Amino acid sequence: MLQIRWHGRGGQGAVTAARIFGLAAALYAGWHAQSFPSFGTERRGAPVTAFTRLDDRPIRDRSQIYNPDYIVVLDATLLETTNVFAGLAPGGIVLINSSRDVAGGRIPAGARLHYLDATHLAREVLEAPIVNTAMVGALAGLSGLLPVEAVTRAIADVLPEGLVNKNAAVARRAYELVGEGTGKPGAAYHDSRLV
Repeated sequence: MLQIRWHGRGGQGAVTAARIFGLAAALYAGWHAQSFPSFGTERRGAPVTAFTRLDDRPIRDRSQIYNPDYIVVLDATLLETTNVFAGLAPGGIVLINSSRDVAGGRIPAGARLHYLDATHLAREVLEAPIVNTAMVGALAGLSGLLPVEAVTRAIADVLPEGLVNKNAAVARRAYELVGEGTGKPGAAYHDSRLV
């Protein structure tokens, strides 16, 4: 079973990102999937966590994810207040929305760290700093778990019609930037580093 933990702030779309990724996996990529949020009465801007599980057989576990294989951070400021790396599985992959190294020495040994300036991409394509679909596309490309077509079809299933084309475009762009872990460094994507 593959487990993904999404970290964001209320209103940034971490829950929607987890849902899109799970839907893409289950409906369009042949996985069994599950996605769900974890939040209480938090207000907009408060830390939010969401989860996605993928497996090749039915998933019966309904608990939170404590040892994720992948961690996706939609807002790098969370690193200042939340231990987003808690429980990361050995050899786990972390994808952070940032234009620079913000993790410092906090990431567990053996983890692979990737940065994508999804905010820049979102502003360029969506004309708004909404990064969830960019991060879904980036994780799909980085992990190789989903084809980009599965992501764009799930976006069309989840988002209102007027938002689909631009969100699918930003997801596709992010997917291509990180390209199954072979992305080239550039203005928006930084090579991974093994810690």
